Amino acid sequence: MQPEQRQPAPIKVLVADDQQLVRAGFKLIIDGEHDMTVVGEAKDGLEAVDLSHKRAPDVVLLDIRMPGMDGLTAARKIIEATDSRILLLTTFDADEYVFEGLRAGASGFLLKDIPPEQLCRAVRNIAAGNALIDPAVTRRLILRFAAAARVTGETPEQLRELTAREIDVL
Repeated sequence: MQPEQRQPAPIKVLVADDQQLVRAGFKLIIDGEHDMTVVGEAKDGLEAVDLSHKRAPDVVLLDIRMPGMDGLTAARKIIEATDSRILLLTTFDADEYVFEGLRAGASGFLLKDIPPEQLCRAVRNIAAGNALIDPAVTRRLILRFAAAARVTGETPEQLRELTAREIDVL
């Protein structure tokens, strides 16, 4: 008789977006994966904070722009009070959202036009403790840091940890 192998518990995901159709789409994608499950849906930041306390999700998919409490404020509150990790999603490709999201403690930032498989990979990465930023946004951030280094004549602190090869690529 072979010992029974236990499957790891599915990644618990909370979806927060003010548009019902978007929430339904994310739920359909996530629940279609064998290793993920949606444990709640929130229509605004306040509801996302409340459900994060009640359902203890591993990852919260959080829209940045929502009525009432926005996603950035909700992210701060969720991170302060829970062990949940935040993946910010937006249709607005604006650097200030990225910076504010990272300052708030979010683990990831993606634009909503990503393919479903990329969303699922992102959720898995965030749940595993990694961080990620949408590739289109990452390039702009790197260029911004590089431009700051040229202006000041010194390497920004964030870039000092790069290897010589990474700097060459940059």
